[in-house]
Amino acid sequence: QVQLVESGGGLVQPGGSLTLSCAASGSGFSPYLMGWYRQAPGKQRELVAAMSTAGGTNYGDSVKDRFTISRDNAKNMVYLQMNSLKPEDTAVYYCYARKIVGYWGQGTQVTVSS
Repeated sequence: QVQLVESGGGLVQPGGSLTLSCAASGSGFSPYLMGWYRQAPGKQRELVAAMSTAGGTNYGDSVKDRFTISRDNAKNMVYLQMNSLKPEDTAVYYCYARKIVGYWGQGTQVTVSS
């Protein structure tokens, strides 16, 4: 059974930084794609960033140049470094991993507020 466990969410002031981590576990699970989505209240879930095992990346337009995704393929972990955070970045952030089918974590709350 595949499990994704996120950590690192919390409250941060505008302009601050935060790092999210996600660990994927499951017998024989080696995801091709790992990444992050987010969902703010009343809005659809949207792509934040994704990364393939080959290192290819894709970012949402609103986070380009502020967020950086990285991963440790050997450990099945993915990270999201978030800098210059804005109040509009407030959302529940979900880890996502896909080999043949996709899996979701339970989400971690990120709140950007003074």
